[in-house]
Amino acid sequence: MEQPLLYPAHLVLYDTTLRDGLGMEGLSLSLEDKLEITRKLDVLGVHYIEGGYPGSNPKDAEFFTKAKLLDLKHAKLCAFGSTRKPGGDVKSDPAIKAVLAAETPVITLVGKSSLRQVTDVLLTTDEENLLMIKESIAECVAAGKEVVFDAEHFFDGYLENSDYAIRTLKAALSGGASTLTLCDTNGGNLPWQIGEVVRSVKAFITDQGLENVRIGIHAHNDTDNAVANTLVAIRAGADHVQACLNGWGERTGNANIISVIANLKLKLEIDVISDDQLRLLTQTAALAQELANLQLDPQQPYVGTGAFAHKAGLHAAAIVRSPGSYTHVNPSAVGNSERVLVSEISGRRSIFQKLKEQGSTLELSDSDAEKVLLRIKAREAQGSAFEAAEASFEMVARRTLSTFSPAFILEDFVIVERRRPDSDHYVGAKPRSVKDDSIDTDESVFSYNDMQAEAMIKIRVDNKLTQVAADGNGPVSAMDAAVRKALTETYPGIAEVHLTDYKVRIIDSKAGADAAVRVLVESSDGKSRWRTVGASTDVIEASWLALQDAYEYWIIHNSK
Repeated sequence: MEQPLLYPAHLVLYDTTLRDGLGMEGLSLSLEDKLEITRKLDVLGVHYIEGGYPGSNPKDAEFFTKAKLLDLKHAKLCAFGSTRKPGGDVKSDPAIKAVLAAETPVITLVGKSSLRQVTDVLLTTDEENLLMIKESIAECVAAGKEVVFDAEHFFDGYLENSDYAIRTLKAALSGGASTLTLCDTNGGNLPWQIGEVVRSVKAFITDQGLENVRIGIHAHNDTDNAVANTLVAIRAGADHVQACLNGWGERTGNANIISVIANLKLKLEIDVISDDQLRLLTQTAALAQELANLQLDPQQPYVGTGAFAHKAGLHAAAIVRSPGSYTHVNPSAVGNSERVLVSEISGRRSIFQKLKEQGSTLELSDSDAEKVLLRIKAREAQGSAFEAAEASFEMVARRTLSTFSPAFILEDFVIVERRRPDSDHYVGAKPRSVKDDSIDTDESVFSYNDMQAEAMIKIRVDNKLTQVAADGNGPVSAMDAAVRKALTETYPGIAEVHLTDYKVRIIDSKAGADAAVRVLVESSDGKSRWRTVGASTDVIEASWLALQDAYEYWIIHNSK
């Protein structure tokens, strides 16, 4: 028989990005980054923000000093710590003293709820662990703090020995904890297991007459079920949700608070934040990744650039006839937008829709669109990819028209590379000596970091042939400088155009030196950005194709 749903009357969001989220490999945030994320989480409407572990490092301790000065409108700051050490005195325990010194209104203490963890990891007794939980919480409550108890390894502990797991909760309650967070620390439990255990704990709390005590869920993503486990826990009665921005966290991460919020609002219809705050989801997710110097996963649900993107021709045609026919929610609800991707699997309707999406005034007939599609497919077969190169897509469409006239024609180019030993830079921190039994003297080994390239080009603009040369710190840099130099006389504004990103990818690594390469270029004139692509077995030619599209795209949109 299906269990009744126990949706909470009031659910709170607890963000642990700044503590648990920073366990992610390759992730580091500065103090200012942490403060900025705190501000954004507060604007988003998160109720609790766990700022860090003040007893673990100086940065977290300093964070709490500066965070006290923030004018937070929605969120309460939390300091995280652990229960006292086995056999220790709670009043002199360094971890307890550190969380109290943080002067936050809320303190979160983690303690063991698995008997195996108590005996094998903490190396103490079951009774001592219960005292550690009770005394640590009581000390913080006596200081006027709201205390959240994170029951570490609770689900594993409950399945091993449910009686002891419940006893740890009783110890936390006797110490004065107002929230009991059930942690799937190893992330190995599946949704139905989570649901059963939470229902059992909910029944225990109800039987004790403690309806005001919150039940929390803290899910890790080791089985790719963290969000699902969180939602199932809520259905079973949990009303305190711990999660991290973009699913950050140790190993495979934590529950993604972005997805959790969207599902709560749009699927379960729980008004955990306002509609206006919901529209901030996409920009909040992107900001977090930017501060961490990471790229937002384009396939991240709700907020990724590909979350509402349509590639197949049938899908593109369908959304023209019926907007939303291939989306489960309105993208604007989370601050995102619907997109059409153009590729080798697109249809003619995708061509029209993409041009419209880009704001292009280019008018194509059905036969023109068919020609564009054939060229796109041919270019992608050679290695190009137009999904991330909207400007190149437009240029393919424009060159299909019989009325198209190129802004310039590259007649010829030569690139010369020169490498010189740099006497100011040695290999290593100091000159490295080469020893040879036949040589009595030492010979210093120099690096060859001083590489220069010169590009000499012949380019035709308005039937006028111009020959120029320019230097760069590589062949592509030199070519870029030479072409812009040649075009500046006719199009002065092009002097402001510069490369902001340059990526090279080998299409088929098994082909060795004969492999085709794809070059993606992002350009900017200080006001806008656009992306272009080129592909060839020669990296210089691939680069030129991408650069050519970039220059010509700018000229078309700025030469009026």
